[in-house]
Amino acid sequence: MSIIYFGTPLFAAEVLDFLIESGVEVLAVVTKPDKPRGRSGKPLFSAVKQLATEKHPTIPLYQPDKASNPSFEEEMARYGADLFVVVAYGEIMKQPLLDLPKQGCINLHASLLPKYRGAAPIQFALLDGAKETGVTIIEMVLKMDAGPILAQEKIPISKEMNSGELEEALCSLGKKTLLRVIKNYPKQKIEQDPAEATYVQKITPDMAAIDWKKSAEVLHNQIRAFSPRPGAWCEVDIGGQTKRLKIFKAEVAAEDKEIFSKDKWIVSCGEGALSLLEVQLEGKKRLSIGEFAQGLSGPPKRKI
Repeated sequence: MSIIYFGTPLFAAEVLDFLIESGVEVLAVVTKPDKPRGRSGKPLFSAVKQLATEKHPTIPLYQPDKASNPSFEEEMARYGADLFVVVAYGEIMKQPLLDLPKQGCINLHASLLPKYRGAAPIQFALLDGAKETGVTIIEMVLKMDAGPILAQEKIPISKEMNSGELEEALCSLGKKTLLRVIKNYPKQKIEQDPAEATYVQKITPDMAAIDWKKSAEVLHNQIRAFSPRPGAWCEVDIGGQTKRLKIFKAEVAAEDKEIFSKDKWIVSCGEGALSLLEVQLEGKKRLSIGEFAQGLSGPPKRKI
């Protein structure tokens, strides 16, 4: 079974590497164009391009501005691939492209479809306080994440798991599930129930802003959903200066009162309280609360 692989971030790069190392015939790799980096404007490669050029340089690499462009479609048609495999590519593919491979196009999605269709299923599962999630392999159709299910596997979400840890677990589960589907394709398909579908939006920095009027439970889920990236944040006053404080780890506190000591910072919320465990002040490195409290006579004033 020969494939053309479409993917962009680290999650997709790790899946691609696993498939190649497992003997899947990858005819070509497609990823998003380079982005300018910071003030220098130097190109920033996607994780998939980084992997492909450094570890698998003999596989042709493409970076079209739009994959559903007639000239690019013609180029892909020349390969005569059995399957297109799509993992977090970052573009909705149009029907002419979906029709190219002999056996169709399949997609690895990091949720238990039809729940959490869209761009950020991992973060929203955590924001919702979900107890389990998983991966789904679907046959792609023109509507986003709506195709028939080819395989689905579940994992539990622990109370303290953050998005980085959950992504790692789903990547490990997803690449094995995807390999199994590729090796046994085609197989039985199960249509999704559109009545059960939920949709999630793309993550924006403002979504990580902490509103202390919300409950401790809601804020705990928000902190782990945005850890390690982009980091849930609030503004604090230190020495008369307003700075952004990112919170990477916290837990719902047993005490419902404000406490600041050399190794503890408990903050009151709209309901309950949070014990902050790992934070990062703007311009500084990430620290445990014990390290952060050194040199402070009291807690930074939170802007609510």
